Amino acid sequence: MPERKPQDNHVLLVEPQAMLRRTVALTARSLGMAQIHEAASIALARQILRQRPFDGAIIAVDDGDAVHDLGLLDQVRGGDSASSPHMPIAVMADNCTGEQLAQLKQRQVARVIVKPFRAKILLEALASLARQKTD
Repeated sequence: MPERKPQDNHVLLVEPQAMLRRTVALTARSLGMAQIHEAASIALARQILRQRPFDGAIIAVDDGDAVHDLGLLDQVRGGDSASSPHMPIAVMADNCTGEQLAQLKQRQVARVIVKPFRAKILLEALASLARQKTD
């Protein structure tokens, strides 16, 4: 079987801020890092995840609120998606307490990115997800 190239990986980016989402997606595509599929909301991401498999995901778990919505992570890890329940996932959050970090670790989150961050950090996370294998 031919070796997969990074640009052959399909990654779901869930981010409500359009400017950030578009910038990351366009940059990753232009660098050949992965095929980025965008979702502006958790609700849309739920639908997309049920329709097609992904090799990884970067998910914003809060939208200016102090509440972290981990339901999408639970959906994937529980096998309620077209993707492997073990696919690599990175999370973006406005903040992350020790308790929240423990909840993310329990859900096998590969990386936590605390906002604000430099675009380079998100691109490094994307490259890391693209390198990880899923079963």
